[in-house]
Amino acid sequence: MASTPDSRQDPDALLARLNEESQASARGKLRIYFGANAGVGKTYAMLAAAQNAQRAGQRVLVGVVETHDRKDTMELQAGLQVLPLQEIAYRGQVLLELDIDAALAAKPDVLLVDELAHSNAPGSRHPKRWQDVQELLDAGIDVWTALNVQHLESLNGTVGAITGVRVNETVPDTVLDNADEIVLVDVTADELLARLKAGKVYIPAQAERATQNFFRKGNLIALREIALRRTAEHVGDDVRSYRQHMMQTSRQHNGADHSAWNTSGALLVCVGPQAGAEHAVRTAARLAGQLNVRWHAAYVETPALQRLSPKDRDRTLAVLKLAEELGGSTAVLTGDNIAQALLQHARTLNCATLVLGRPIPRPWSGLWRVLIPTLTRQLATLAPALDVMEVGFTESVRKLAQPLGRLAEEAPVTSVWESQWARYGGAVAACLLTTVLTQPMLPRFDLANIVMLFLLCVVFVAVKLGRGPASLAAVLAVASFDFFFVQPRMSLAVSDVQYLVTFGVMLVVGLLIGQLTANLRFSANVSASREQRAQALFELSRELSAALQWEQVVAMGEAAVQRTFGGQAKVLLPDTHDRLIVPSDLPADLDSSVADWVLRNGQRAGMATSTLPSNAWHYVPLQAPMRLRGVLALKPAQPRWLLIPEQVQQLDTLARQIAIALERVHYVEVAQGAVVQMESERLRNTLLAAMSHDVRTPLTALIGQAESLASSVPLTPDQHASANAISHEARELSTLVGNLLEMARLESGQVELHLEWQSVEEVVGSAIRAARHALGALSVHTVIAADLPLVEFDAALMERVLVNLMENAAKYGVGTPLHVPAIELTAQATPDALELRVRDYGPGLPRASSGKEVDLFAKFTRGKNESSTRGVGLGLAICKAVVDAHKGRISAHNADGGGAEFTITLPRRAPPLAPDEPIETDQA
Repeated sequence: MASTPDSRQDPDALLARLNEESQASARGKLRIYFGANAGVGKTYAMLAAAQNAQRAGQRVLVGVVETHDRKDTMELQAGLQVLPLQEIAYRGQVLLELDIDAALAAKPDVLLVDELAHSNAPGSRHPKRWQDVQELLDAGIDVWTALNVQHLESLNGTVGAITGVRVNETVPDTVLDNADEIVLVDVTADELLARLKAGKVYIPAQAERATQNFFRKGNLIALREIALRRTAEHVGDDVRSYRQHMMQTSRQHNGADHSAWNTSGALLVCVGPQAGAEHAVRTAARLAGQLNVRWHAAYVETPALQRLSPKDRDRTLAVLKLAEELGGSTAVLTGDNIAQALLQHARTLNCATLVLGRPIPRPWSGLWRVLIPTLTRQLATLAPALDVMEVGFTESVRKLAQPLGRLAEEAPVTSVWESQWARYGGAVAACLLTTVLTQPMLPRFDLANIVMLFLLCVVFVAVKLGRGPASLAAVLAVASFDFFFVQPRMSLAVSDVQYLVTFGVMLVVGLLIGQLTANLRFSANVSASREQRAQALFELSRELSAALQWEQVVAMGEAAVQRTFGGQAKVLLPDTHDRLIVPSDLPADLDSSVADWVLRNGQRAGMATSTLPSNAWHYVPLQAPMRLRGVLALKPAQPRWLLIPEQVQQLDTLARQIAIALERVHYVEVAQGAVVQMESERLRNTLLAAMSHDVRTPLTALIGQAESLASSVPLTPDQHASANAISHEARELSTLVGNLLEMARLESGQVELHLEWQSVEEVVGSAIRAARHALGALSVHTVIAADLPLVEFDAALMERVLVNLMENAAKYGVGTPLHVPAIELTAQATPDALELRVRDYGPGLPRASSGKEVDLFAKFTRGKNESSTRGVGLGLAICKAVVDAHKGRISAHNADGGGAEFTITLPRRAPPLAPDEPIETDQA
């Protein structure tokens, strides 16, 4: 619940602000040069600002800047000190990354770190460059960086839908939100296309492809709009933060306030218990839609409005619910003065326009306005610069339905009149008791002391019973004092005119004390309610932090919700297939189908919602940062609580904490399972490697002895066949052991690629010779282009891949007609890749693998689980591991005309020039 702060500073808020300022002063400042696309000039603008900062005396250090060989950018970098990059070895290559330790040791005033969304090389301290920047900021170093709008995490899907391009490198939105400065670097779409055409963004070949894909004019305009809006949101947040800080500072020093700045055009509509409030809300929603601005609705609860009947209170809550449905944010404020509370809330939200419902004219309204100014006049007096709009009253408007339907009608509510009579009866009884107790004191005490006792009675009534009974007690106290204690006694007549002054002062003091005490009681109740909500959140957070199992989280969450809202609460969780688990102790009136709908749609349902409002339970999705973790079902003791914005916010916060705890427990279990799996994998690889080494030596000896036996002495045909069978079976077993050893070596991560420029034709021929023992009489037809260039790869590993694919074709490509080759091997080059295809003419891939061809490359996976064909399912897994190490890809599919076809795609670049090949140069 929001309230209007007084002039005193909240010690907790003051301490928190001091801590924030202390941390901010020790932390570095982050400046982001933000743009819609590559090529708008972010890096150029950053380098230009760095040159100015260096001339101003700051020590500027270039951590990493991507100039992309642009002449203007490279010239602008000249003169700046450049930090050497860190070399990281990865799969036989050396990658260059930002050296964080060197930057921390240098500790410059400003460090330039380009391309904030960059993914670091494996083996770096952090996976992402933005995490490097966070560490540098924590060390007190100011960082300047550059970022494109398409790299924001929340916009990833939006940008992909607009451009059709998937952006894999993203930055959390909080990095941009927490940036100290955002510098928007913006150019029009036509100017950016002109830069692209002139070769200032990409080289001509890349620029041509870019204009046909990502850099289409429509894409550039849409991304520019998103970047401008995102920057405007950040600037709007800066304005609100600045205004809140200035208002707090002004109140602390001189009590002055600042008027709202009409920078965003936001609207604030005041909601009250009077008829016609819903018309004001609808008007504000329509105006906000026409102006395309934010709007808010607020209800100010004063001590007088606390005594509203349940019907009027339900009407107010229904209007607030209508405002939420129309897209506005709602708040319930507290304060003694409605105008001051509204004005303070408008300044906090930076709303320069207030929308109010026009008061309904009454016969006595003219006289009343003279005595007490209207809300519009009070606002105009307090804030002359504030725009106040009155909405006319109309009776031809749809009345809002009761927000809780029959549930509210069935709720047991004490009669308002009975409650009022009890309070006022208590005030009369207190005055009578005071009169009786003070009668014996009359001979011994002065009348002034007896007056104090009556005033004490008024204070007591105000504290216990409220403002109205306190006013009645003040009047009765004056009457009782006059009737029983002032001469002539037992009469309302007054012998001394001076007593009239006493009676007047006594009445005014009594009324004033009653009002102030009632206000204090009201404020104390509000503070106690806030403390209870904060305490509930604190206790739940403390309990959930120690939970290690989902059963504990569920029990703690249900208990916390029940303590806050009373009634019943149930936490329902999904299984591994995202189907809701229905517990055995489910209450009879809790509908699991509604909970399942909430889980699938991620929206509220049930009581006090627009979806199945007649249900007796209120269902809230447990939304964690990554995904939905379940459903919270609540049947509160007071259904009206679900219509109060502050109570709904409390329920959302509790549900959020439960969801985060469930997600944390889930990932703890995932991490434990991953550790177990890693250890199992390591143990298996160790056993495979040990077994392979121990078995390979006797197998080699067995093959040699079998071949020697077959050729050394004359053997009968049966003996010769047996010797050949021994040699063949030993070779099969040796191949299997070799695969096991090779897989263990690849999985260990110790493979280093020996990349050299190779002739594809030679590697293919070597692979066919190596696989001849497995191919037998099967023929291999090769189709290799005569002008196939040299390609850079590891010849030994790629030969192994081709051998495994041909052996696989020999095993499973049965049924080949005699008039076609059994295996066909094709090699061709594209401008940026080498494609190798191995095809057989057998039955093809099994039907069970349709759509799941990628599963064939998993370890110990075979096309047919039950098959007479030998093998353990490692050949294709080795192929994929080797191709992945080359940053290529391998795929499988059924070929046209029958058979299976495996395709290998390796990235390639232009081969180096031969030493005797002349180099062409431009002649003047």
